[in-house]
Amino acid sequence: MPTVEDLKRYGANTEEALSRLMGNEAFYLALVPRVFEEKNFEALSSGISEGDLDKAFEAAHSLKGVLGNLELTPLLKPVVEITEMLRRREQADYAPYLDEIFRQKEILEGLFKGEG
Repeated sequence: MPTVEDLKRYGANTEEALSRLMGNEAFYLALVPRVFEEKNFEALSSGISEGDLDKAFEAAHSLKGVLGNLELTPLLKPVVEITEMLRRREQADYAPYLDEIFRQKEILEGLFKGEG
């Protein structure tokens, strides 16, 4: 199980996240792995591949809220960027954003699997 310091080294703004959780580190560390089960990662990817920008936006916006509350900055940053592009319904190559989102998710998951 990673520590708050491990998440800080990953780039998470742990101070801000913990302030939302009244300093409860155990609760924070229990919440982070729930991100890996979040269905909106797949909904974002499929929405983009299907050309359904409304579906993709809803998924990205939801992820932005979850990741923002946990202050998982390396994962949050590309989600924020793609959310704003989708909000404007930009016709763009979203692949680099999706690649970075899933790369950061994999890195974060690795911390919880003892790979980081």
